[in-house]
Amino acid sequence: MIKAYVFPGQGAQFVGMGKDLYEKSSQAKDMFKKANRILKFDITDVMFEGTDDDLRQTKVTQPAIFLHSVILASLLDDFEPSMVAGHSLGEFSALVANKVLTFEDGLRLVSKRAMAMQKACEVQPGTMAAVVGAEDSLIEEVCASIKDMVVVPANYNCPGQLVISGSVEGVAAASEKLKEAGAKRVVPLSVGGAFHSPLMEPARLELAEALNETTFSQGICPIYQNVTGQSVSDPEIIKKNLISQLTAPVLWTQTMTNILANGARSIVEVGPGTVLQGLFRKLDRNLDLSSATF
Repeated sequence: MIKAYVFPGQGAQFVGMGKDLYEKSSQAKDMFKKANRILKFDITDVMFEGTDDDLRQTKVTQPAIFLHSVILASLLDDFEPSMVAGHSLGEFSALVANKVLTFEDGLRLVSKRAMAMQKACEVQPGTMAAVVGAEDSLIEEVCASIKDMVVVPANYNCPGQLVISGSVEGVAAASEKLKEAGAKRVVPLSVGGAFHSPLMEPARLELAEALNETTFSQGICPIYQNVTGQSVSDPEIIKKNLISQLTAPVLWTQTMTNILANGARSIVEVGPGTVLQGLFRKLDRNLDLSSATF
């Protein structure tokens, strides 16, 4: 059976995440301790014993989810993916699990990404909203019709669920128009900024510098990347797509469609939560969906 391993993004975190791995495996313990040294603070304390608010800090959230996913993947005896993919931040976890990036380089990049995004949010405040029960084409049309304000489609999560992102005013204006146009629900998201929108341009430039200084290797299988939804194996194209990712939409619906079109019937989610399994289920209820366990 063709098996795809998928890695979650921001929002999947929970207090206590990774503690079972730390306690059960000396390899996991070593990797967590190495992460504390690289990050120059004890992220394990926040992950295992912190509060929800502590864990929601951008400098913590992204590396925490990355660590949980990557360490779990490294402990799996049967990790033989035919393909991998990750949602937003999860793309970095997928690239380390897939041997394109080393653990150390992946963690440094994720930390850099988190800090750069936080900085961009402070320079230009923004927000996001989930639009439920509307055609993608309607949402694209409404966003394009909002002039002099920033609002764009940001996450194509599954048919009937798309997240918009932009300035506070732009998202508010689009939200009103979408409700008037018949969207079932428009739900403001509790996020720190306008991710995957033009407001992340300063972060993109900062991350591009770090990515261009990092070695990318040939992976053990193709990765389906956010910015195209397509299968990629060439390390240089992978790097280029990662640079675009911060300001481009996450084409997750297209990613899932292409993964299934290329024969995957077993989808294993590696990391905290089961969000990605739920999104795949919306496309095909007959898939073999599971969470990786150690």
